[in-house]
Amino acid sequence: MITDEEVDWLLSDLLEVYGYDFTDYSRASIKRRMSRLFSLDRFPSFAEFRFKLRNDEEYLKRFVEEITVNVTEMFRDPTFYKVLRTEILSVLATYPLIRIWHAGCSTGEEVYSMAILLSEANLLHKSLLYATDINPSVLEKASRGIFPLSQMKQYSENYIQSGGKRDFSSYYTAKYEYVKFHEDLKQKMIFATHNLVSDRSFNEFQLILCRNVLIYFDQNLQERVFSLFDYSLESLGFLALGSKETLRFSTISTNYRQHSSKEKIWRKIS
Repeated sequence: MITDEEVDWLLSDLLEVYGYDFTDYSRASIKRRMSRLFSLDRFPSFAEFRFKLRNDEEYLKRFVEEITVNVTEMFRDPTFYKVLRTEILSVLATYPLIRIWHAGCSTGEEVYSMAILLSEANLLHKSLLYATDINPSVLEKASRGIFPLSQMKQYSENYIQSGGKRDFSSYYTAKYEYVKFHEDLKQKMIFATHNLVSDRSFNEFQLILCRNVLIYFDQNLQERVFSLFDYSLESLGFLALGSKETLRFSTISTNYRQHSSKEKIWRKIS
Protein backbone atom coordinates (compact mmCIF):
# COMPACT_ATOMS: atom_id res chain seq x y z
CA MET A 1 0.00 0.00 0.00
CA ILE A 2 1.34 3.42 -0.96
CA THR A 3 1.48 5.98 1.86
CA ASP A 4 -0.08 9.46 1.81
CA GLU A 5 3.40 10.99 1.60
CA GLU A 6 4.27 8.80 -1.41
CA VAL A 7 1.03 9.88 -3.12
CA ASP A 8 2.14 13.49 -2.64
CA TRP A 9 5.52 12.71 -4.21
CA LEU A 10 3.94 11.08 -7.25
CA LEU A 11 1.46 13.94 -7.73
CA SER A 12 4.36 16.37 -7.48
CA ASP A 13 6.32 14.36 -10.07
CA LEU A 14 3.37 14.35 -12.48
CA LEU A 15 3.11 18.13 -12.22
CA GLU A 16 6.84 18.90 -12.29
CA VAL A 17 7.91 16.50 -15.05
CA TYR A 18 4.84 16.30 -17.29
CA GLY A 19 2.58 19.20 -16.34
CA TYR A 20 -0.33 17.00 -15.24
CA ASP A 21 -2.15 18.41 -12.23
CA PHE A 22 -4.18 15.77 -10.40
CA THR A 23 -4.20 17.55 -7.04
CA ASP A 24 -7.96 18.14 -7.19
CA TYR A 25 -8.73 14.45 -7.57
CA SER A 26 -10.29 12.59 -4.67
CA ARG A 27 -7.26 11.67 -2.54
CA ALA A 28 -8.75 8.38 -1.34
CA SER A 29 -9.58 7.35 -4.91
CA ILE A 30 -6.22 8.29 -6.37
CA LYS A 31 -4.34 6.56 -3.54
CA ARG A 32 -6.36 3.41 -4.11
CA ARG A 33 -5.67 3.48 -7.86
CA MET A 34 -1.95 4.13 -7.41
CA SER A 35 -1.67 1.29 -4.89
CA ARG A 36 -3.51 -1.04 -7.26
CA LEU A 37 -1.13 -0.19 -10.12
CA PHE A 38 1.91 -0.64 -7.85
CA SER A 39 0.68 -4.15 -6.99
CA LEU A 40 -0.40 -5.06 -10.53
CA ASP A 41 2.99 -4.19 -12.02
CA ARG A 42 4.85 -5.91 -9.18
CA PHE A 43 7.39 -3.23 -8.37
CA PRO A 44 9.83 -4.43 -5.70
CA SER A 45 9.96 -0.97 -4.12
CA PHE A 46 8.27 2.41 -4.23
CA ALA A 47 11.57 3.98 -5.37
CA GLU A 48 11.54 1.85 -8.55
CA PHE A 49 7.88 2.67 -9.15
CA ARG A 50 8.64 6.39 -8.88
CA PHE A 51 11.74 6.14 -11.08
CA LYS A 52 9.73 4.37 -13.79
CA LEU A 53 7.08 7.08 -13.75
CA ARG A 54 9.58 9.95 -13.90
CA ASN A 55 11.71 8.50 -16.68
CA ASP A 56 9.48 6.42 -18.94
CA GLU A 57 6.89 8.37 -20.98
CA GLU A 58 5.28 5.14 -22.18
CA TYR A 59 4.70 4.12 -18.58
CA LEU A 60 3.29 7.57 -17.91
CA LYS A 61 0.51 6.74 -20.39
CA ARG A 62 -0.37 3.56 -18.50
CA PHE A 63 -0.18 5.41 -15.19
CA VAL A 64 -2.57 8.14 -16.33
CA GLU A 65 -4.98 5.57 -17.79
CA GLU A 66 -5.12 3.78 -14.45
CA ILE A 67 -5.55 6.79 -12.16
CA THR A 68 -7.86 8.87 -14.35
CA VAL A 69 -11.31 9.16 -12.84
CA ASN A 70 -13.85 9.00 -15.65
CA VAL A 71 -16.89 10.82 -14.32
CA THR A 72 -19.54 11.64 -16.89
CA GLU A 73 -23.23 11.26 -17.65
CA MET A 74 -25.63 11.84 -20.50
CA PHE A 75 -26.90 15.42 -20.84
CA ARG A 76 -24.74 16.42 -17.88
CA ASP A 77 -25.50 20.06 -17.02
CA PRO A 78 -28.83 20.13 -18.91
CA THR A 79 -28.79 23.92 -19.37
CA PHE A 80 -25.57 23.54 -21.37
CA TYR A 81 -27.29 21.11 -23.73
CA LYS A 82 -30.29 23.41 -23.94
CA VAL A 83 -28.00 26.15 -25.29
CA LEU A 84 -26.56 23.69 -27.80
CA ARG A 85 -30.06 22.68 -28.83
CA THR A 86 -31.55 26.19 -29.12
CA GLU A 87 -28.61 28.36 -30.19
CA ILE A 88 -25.67 26.37 -31.59
CA LEU A 89 -27.28 23.69 -33.77
CA SER A 90 -29.04 26.27 -35.95
CA VAL A 91 -25.62 27.69 -36.85
CA LEU A 92 -24.12 24.26 -37.47
CA ALA A 93 -27.07 23.44 -39.73
CA THR A 94 -25.77 25.95 -42.30
CA TYR A 95 -22.72 23.75 -43.02
CA PRO A 96 -22.84 21.00 -45.67
CA LEU A 97 -20.83 18.73 -43.34
CA ILE A 98 -20.76 19.19 -39.57
CA ARG A 99 -17.57 18.07 -37.82
CA ILE A 100 -17.61 17.88 -34.02
CA TRP A 101 -14.73 16.86 -31.74
CA HIS A 102 -15.39 15.44 -28.27
CA ALA A 103 -11.92 15.71 -26.71
CA GLY A 104 -11.49 13.59 -23.58
CA CYS A 105 -14.77 11.80 -24.25
CA SER A 106 -14.34 9.18 -21.49
CA THR A 107 -16.95 6.40 -21.78
CA GLY A 108 -18.94 8.29 -24.40
CA GLU A 109 -22.08 9.54 -22.67
CA GLU A 110 -21.48 13.05 -24.00
CA VAL A 111 -21.08 11.80 -27.57
CA TYR A 112 -24.36 9.87 -27.48
CA SER A 113 -26.06 12.95 -26.03
CA MET A 114 -24.81 14.99 -28.98
CA ALA A 115 -25.95 12.34 -31.45
CA ILE A 116 -29.45 12.52 -29.97
CA LEU A 117 -29.48 16.33 -30.27
CA LEU A 118 -28.36 16.11 -33.89
CA SER A 119 -30.88 13.39 -34.67
CA GLU A 120 -33.74 15.45 -33.26
CA ALA A 121 -32.60 18.45 -35.30
CA ASN A 122 -32.40 16.24 -38.43
CA LEU A 123 -28.66 16.94 -38.69
CA LEU A 124 -27.09 13.60 -37.76
CA HIS A 125 -27.05 12.38 -41.36
CA LYS A 126 -24.58 15.13 -42.34
CA SER A 127 -22.45 15.07 -39.18
CA LEU A 128 -19.24 13.39 -38.07
CA LEU A 129 -18.57 13.03 -34.35
CA TYR A 130 -14.93 12.43 -33.47
CA ALA A 131 -14.62 11.02 -29.94
CA THR A 132 -11.10 10.86 -28.52
CA ASP A 133 -9.50 10.02 -25.20
CA ILE A 134 -6.04 9.14 -23.90
CA ASN A 135 -7.47 5.97 -22.34
CA PRO A 136 -8.17 3.17 -24.88
CA SER A 137 -10.19 1.12 -22.40
CA VAL A 138 -12.82 3.82 -21.91
CA LEU A 139 -12.96 4.33 -25.69
CA GLU A 140 -13.76 0.65 -26.09
CA LYS A 141 -16.68 1.05 -23.68
CA ALA A 142 -17.84 4.16 -25.53
CA SER A 143 -17.82 2.42 -28.88
CA ARG A 144 -20.07 -0.36 -27.54
CA GLY A 145 -22.78 2.08 -26.47
CA ILE A 146 -23.80 -0.11 -23.54
CA PHE A 147 -24.61 1.51 -20.19
CA PRO A 148 -26.19 0.40 -16.89
CA LEU A 149 -29.97 0.46 -16.84
CA SER A 150 -29.80 1.99 -13.35
CA GLN A 151 -28.46 5.25 -14.83
CA MET A 152 -31.30 5.78 -17.30
CA LYS A 153 -33.68 7.48 -14.86
CA GLN A 154 -31.14 10.26 -14.22
CA TYR A 155 -30.23 10.49 -17.90
CA SER A 156 -33.90 10.74 -18.85
CA GLU A 157 -34.41 13.59 -16.38
CA ASN A 158 -31.35 15.38 -17.74
CA TYR A 159 -32.62 14.90 -21.29
CA ILE A 160 -36.04 16.39 -20.48
CA GLN A 161 -34.44 19.37 -18.68
CA SER A 162 -32.27 19.97 -21.77
CA GLY A 163 -35.42 20.43 -23.86
CA GLY A 164 -35.94 16.87 -25.04
CA LYS A 165 -39.50 16.08 -26.05
CA ARG A 166 -39.39 12.37 -26.88
CA ASP A 167 -39.51 9.26 -24.76
CA PHE A 168 -35.85 8.82 -23.84
CA SER A 169 -36.22 5.03 -23.79
CA SER A 170 -36.92 5.12 -27.54
CA TYR A 171 -33.18 5.59 -28.09
CA TYR A 172 -32.07 2.31 -26.52
CA THR A 173 -32.99 -1.32 -26.00
CA ALA A 174 -32.94 -2.66 -22.45
CA LYS A 175 -31.82 -6.18 -21.62
CA TYR A 176 -31.32 -7.43 -18.07
CA GLU A 177 -29.33 -4.74 -16.21
CA TYR A 178 -27.97 -2.90 -19.23
CA VAL A 179 -29.15 -0.85 -22.19
CA LYS A 180 -27.69 -0.61 -25.66
CA PHE A 181 -28.15 2.59 -27.63
CA HIS A 182 -29.37 2.17 -31.18
CA GLU A 183 -26.87 1.69 -33.97
CA ASP A 184 -28.17 4.64 -35.98
CA LEU A 185 -26.76 6.95 -33.29
CA LYS A 186 -23.32 5.34 -33.64
CA GLN A 187 -23.07 5.39 -37.42
CA LYS A 188 -21.55 8.88 -37.48
CA MET A 189 -19.13 8.38 -34.56
CA ILE A 190 -15.39 7.88 -34.97
CA PHE A 191 -13.50 6.73 -31.86
CA ALA A 192 -9.72 7.15 -31.59
CA THR A 193 -7.02 7.48 -28.95
CA HIS A 194 -5.56 10.97 -28.80
CA ASN A 195 -3.28 12.65 -26.27
CA LEU A 196 -4.14 16.33 -25.93
CA VAL A 197 -0.67 16.97 -24.54
CA SER A 198 1.45 15.48 -27.29
CA ASP A 199 -0.67 14.69 -30.37
CA ARG A 200 -1.37 17.09 -33.20
CA SER A 201 -4.55 18.35 -34.79
CA PHE A 202 -6.21 15.89 -37.17
CA ASN A 203 -9.06 17.86 -38.75
CA GLU A 204 -10.95 21.15 -38.88
CA PHE A 205 -14.07 21.38 -36.71
CA GLN A 206 -17.05 23.66 -36.28
CA LEU A 207 -17.53 22.58 -32.65
CA ILE A 208 -15.03 21.26 -30.11
CA LEU A 209 -16.18 20.05 -26.69
CA CYS A 210 -13.61 19.47 -23.94
CA ARG A 211 -15.46 19.62 -20.66
CA ASN A 212 -13.92 19.01 -17.25
CA VAL A 213 -10.59 17.82 -18.63
CA LEU A 214 -8.41 20.93 -18.48
CA ILE A 215 -8.96 21.40 -14.74
CA TYR A 216 -6.34 18.68 -14.28
CA PHE A 217 -3.68 20.51 -16.34
CA ASP A 218 -1.39 23.29 -15.21
CA GLN A 219 -1.42 26.66 -16.98
CA ASN A 220 1.37 25.84 -19.45
CA LEU A 221 -0.32 22.60 -20.44
CA GLN A 222 -3.66 24.36 -20.79
CA GLU A 223 -2.05 26.84 -23.16
CA ARG A 224 -0.74 24.03 -25.34
CA VAL A 225 -4.18 22.44 -25.49
CA PHE A 226 -5.88 25.76 -26.22
CA SER A 227 -3.44 26.33 -29.09
CA LEU A 228 -4.30 22.87 -30.43
CA PHE A 229 -8.00 23.66 -30.25
CA ASP A 230 -7.49 27.07 -31.86
CA TYR A 231 -5.61 25.44 -34.74
CA SER A 232 -8.32 22.77 -35.07
CA LEU A 233 -11.32 25.10 -35.02
CA GLU A 234 -12.71 26.76 -38.12
CA SER A 235 -13.32 30.49 -38.11
CA LEU A 236 -16.68 31.18 -36.43
CA GLY A 237 -16.56 27.72 -34.83
CA PHE A 238 -17.50 27.04 -31.21
CA LEU A 239 -15.42 25.83 -28.26
CA ALA A 240 -17.24 24.40 -25.22
CA LEU A 241 -15.48 23.93 -21.87
CA GLY A 242 -16.51 22.69 -18.43
CA SER A 243 -18.18 24.84 -15.79
CA LYS A 244 -14.89 25.48 -13.94
CA GLU A 245 -12.80 26.12 -17.05
CA THR A 246 -12.22 29.34 -18.96
CA LEU A 247 -10.48 30.86 -21.96
CA ARG A 248 -10.38 34.24 -20.27
CA PHE A 249 -6.71 34.29 -19.28
CA SER A 250 -5.28 32.31 -22.20
CA THR A 251 -3.13 33.73 -24.99
CA ILE A 252 -5.81 32.88 -27.58
CA SER A 253 -8.64 34.63 -25.72
CA THR A 254 -8.57 37.64 -28.06
CA ASN A 255 -9.54 35.31 -30.93
CA TYR A 256 -12.83 34.47 -29.20
CA ARG A 257 -15.94 35.98 -27.71
CA GLN A 258 -18.06 34.23 -25.13
CA HIS A 259 -21.27 33.12 -26.81
CA SER A 260 -23.19 32.36 -23.63
CA SER A 261 -22.78 34.26 -20.38
CA LYS A 262 -24.04 31.31 -18.32
CA GLU A 263 -22.45 28.42 -20.21
CA LYS A 264 -18.75 28.11 -21.05
CA ILE A 265 -19.13 28.34 -24.83
CA TRP A 266 -16.89 30.59 -26.92
CA ARG A 267 -17.04 31.48 -30.61
CA LYS A 268 -13.92 31.98 -32.71
CA ILE A 269 -13.96 35.43 -34.32
CA SER A 270 -10.49 35.50 -35.91
